[in-house]
Amino acid sequence: MIGAFFNDKRDLSMEGRNLPIADIKNIWFEYDSRNDILYINFGYDVEEADEEILLENDIVVRLKGGSIIGMTVFDFSKKIGKELI
Repeated sequence: MIGAFFNDKRDLSMEGRNLPIADIKNIWFEYDSRNDILYINFGYDVEEADEEILLENDIVVRLKGGSIIGMTVFDFSKKIGKELI
């Protein structure tokens, strides 16, 4: 599902960077319906990122120690083609 938000494999690897997800077993989502933003976090808590990368399709990938710790998907309902409550 996460790969569906990326335009192509180049975006998924972030310009040749093949990054692992920090903690796929503890994934949680939070949706802000007012601003149409989906927050995806990998781990028990929201961690401070070492680096944030804004992709062309308005997705922010948050990194810590070379691993993806979270993603922020702007205009989420438009990206999936559904209006959410």
